[in-house]
Amino acid sequence: MTSRRESGTVTLWLLGVCLLLFALGGISVDLWRGFSSRRSLANAADAAALAGASAIDEEAYRQWGVVQLDPALAESRARAHVVRQLDTGALRGVEVHADRAAVTVAVRGELAFTLLAVLDPDGALPVRVSATATPRRAG
Repeated sequence: MTSRRESGTVTLWLLGVCLLLFALGGISVDLWRGFSSRRSLANAADAAALAGASAIDEEAYRQWGVVQLDPALAESRARAHVVRQLDTGALRGVEVHADRAAVTVAVRGELAFTLLAVLDPDGALPVRVSATATPRRAG
């Protein structure tokens, strides 16, 4: 037989467990969204770097057989490719640098918390990825 002082203890334990599960669920949802956003931004950076690496300086190739980039065209193609990406909801900024040897695309994003916004309403997860591509001769 239980005493009157012990009644309600199970309710408190269940309430605590429910709050703990809610917090763990919030962390897991936000982390999953963070991983997904990072993967999406990394794919955008990779594709943009490859698009930029296709900007071969045709004149240098035809005259001397040298495979090198046209830096201005490479940067232009890389930036245009990032703009055309479909899944860039977290995108906050793009930096593109190209020289005759390679093109580098750095993508910066930010992911606002969903369930964890209860704990930190202004909190956000910063995401930064970069990709570098170089032109190569086929074959």
